[in-house]
Amino acid sequence: MGRDEATNQLENYKQQNRQEQLTTGHGAPIDDKLNSLSVGPRGPLLLQDHVLIDEMAHFDRERIPERVVHAKGAGAFGYFEVTHDISKYCKAAVFDGVGKRTPIAVRFSTVGGESGSADTARDPRGFAVKFYTEEGNWDLVGNNTPIFFIRDPLLFPSFIHTQKRNPVTHLKDPDAFWDFISLMPMTTHQVSFLFSDRGTPNGYRFMNGYGSHTFKLVNAEGEPVYCKFHYKTDQGIKCFNRQEADEMAKNDPDFAIRDLYNSISTENYPSWTMHIQVMTFEEAEKFEFNPFDLTKVWPHGQFPLIQVGKLVLNRNPTNYFSEVEQIAFSPAHLVPGIEPSPDKMLQGRLFSYNDTHRHRLGANWDQIPVNCPYRARVKNMQRDGPMNVSGNQHGAPNYFPNSFSGPTADKKWAQKTIQTSGDVARYNSADEDNFTQCGIFYRDVLNEEEKERLVDNIASHLCNAQKFIQERAIRNFGSADKEYGQRIKENIERRTKLDDENHNRKSNL
Repeated sequence: MGRDEATNQLENYKQQNRQEQLTTGHGAPIDDKLNSLSVGPRGPLLLQDHVLIDEMAHFDRERIPERVVHAKGAGAFGYFEVTHDISKYCKAAVFDGVGKRTPIAVRFSTVGGESGSADTARDPRGFAVKFYTEEGNWDLVGNNTPIFFIRDPLLFPSFIHTQKRNPVTHLKDPDAFWDFISLMPMTTHQVSFLFSDRGTPNGYRFMNGYGSHTFKLVNAEGEPVYCKFHYKTDQGIKCFNRQEADEMAKNDPDFAIRDLYNSISTENYPSWTMHIQVMTFEEAEKFEFNPFDLTKVWPHGQFPLIQVGKLVLNRNPTNYFSEVEQIAFSPAHLVPGIEPSPDKMLQGRLFSYNDTHRHRLGANWDQIPVNCPYRARVKNMQRDGPMNVSGNQHGAPNYFPNSFSGPTADKKWAQKTIQTSGDVARYNSADEDNFTQCGIFYRDVLNEEEKERLVDNIASHLCNAQKFIQERAIRNFGSADKEYGQRIKENIERRTKLDDENHNRKSNL
């Protein structure tokens, strides 16, 4: 009594399962799992104790490399149901008819923290969805914000290094964080999102999700448009303020994981409504800013949300490691009708994600059951490698082309041809408009109480950086909105004055 579903998991298992014979990894029954084989009661152990060796050798290899980003997260399963016809924009089978359901897996995560970090830390939240379609798996890998800090993937490793630990002290470093942020004005928009209430959502159920990138949709007639994907939470937006988030980090650092698990266990199934924004190629060509810039949103007044369907999560994982730690998403997992755009960050991620999974999980990572495209038949020339468990495609030819009934390609699945031209060069994008949308966010999206919390959140963190870094960051925020920068400056000055007074008081004791 009084125990929630997550806390009571082991008792629930006991009630639903009978006790069975203990075995080794190769299935042999074990007579004693409490005592190792030894020469006499006080003698040395024996190498022939295969029960001990099986246990210890596996234990030494239980951990796979932690994700560099998105290390801590929660997962669940459910379905996507089409509620509105978008066939005029997209031919993908997942959208094939109102009422159609497709199985999905979702992983939510914090971005910068390690696996043991608190769920309520100020951080973007990952929102990755795997659609198990009959045309192969489609992964839509995004965040709980419609934008990101940078627009060029070359900056990504450096950006993440500033979020992690100082290589000498192994501590989080406010100088590194704010030095990079202030040197890269393109981060100003997302940093404002991060330090607003949206940076500390009240669990995963109460936040929106976004594909973030621009994608290309193609219909059955081969007509393309550009698109952005949105998931609006049906539970409503709910956030912690900074003090509440800090308190929850002390009381229950696994709050978001627990909340999601308990919600599904009690059949309070969370759901999100999917929408798209659509922009024609002609509109993109003439648009006032680069529509493929990940640091900017498409104005909803010009490109209104179009409802598509509903995501419902109704099953918890049966085992965290198998179905959440090993689940792997990739923006390169696209299906016919959904294609990449020239979004530079997306282009970089098309390579990076698969490469990461080969490192973490091995060459055959997409044969792991939770990653397997089980509703489609995989036929290719890839063979062998560690953990190949699919039958290795039996006797089919492992080269292409061939004369022996190997799989063939079909032009009907060709991606839409687009024209592009230009000089090959490293084009500077740092001086593009970095501030206008951030100013709109501050002035027009936030109410006065939200503005005050945003300013206070930034100042409470920025005050730990060196003064020259503070001044540079304040200039960036002031470039978005003069009042915004001034209020941060005044808040830091009040904090500094109070710290000086406290220091002097202690010195005089």
